[in-house]
Amino acid sequence: MAENKFSKTDVIARCVPMSRLQSVIGGKWKILILWYISFYKVQRFGELMRRLDGITQSTLTRQLRELEGDGFLHREVYKEIPPKVEYSLTEFGESFIPVLQTMMAWSEAYLCPDYKNPYKA
Repeated sequence: MAENKFSKTDVIARCVPMSRLQSVIGGKWKILILWYISFYKVQRFGELMRRLDGITQSTLTRQLRELEGDGFLHREVYKEIPPKVEYSLTEFGESFIPVLQTMMAWSEAYLCPDYKNPYKA
C-alpha cells in the first residue's frame, strides 16, 4: 500500500477502517480516476489527462501507480509504436464501484442538486 500521513500507526489506531480507506483513496485525483475508469471500463493515459483538467502528467502517473499498487487498477501495456497503455479496474477495484455510485448520488442530492448527470445510464 502507498505510504502517506494516514498510514502511520498512531493515525490508523483512531479508526482503522476509515483510516485504511483514506490511506488508499486519499489524494486529489484518485476518486475521479476510479470514477472515469469504472464508467468507461478502460481508459488510456491520454484520455485520463484530458478528462482530469488541471492534473499534471507526473501526478497522474503517480496516482495511477499507487492505485495499481493498492490493487484497484490493472495496467495493460501493448508492445507497439507508439506505446499504448490501458487501465481498467481489477476485481478488487470493481468491488469499490458501489461506493463511488453512492458518493455520486449523495453529492448530486446534497451538494449539486441542479446538476444533470451525463453518466446516468
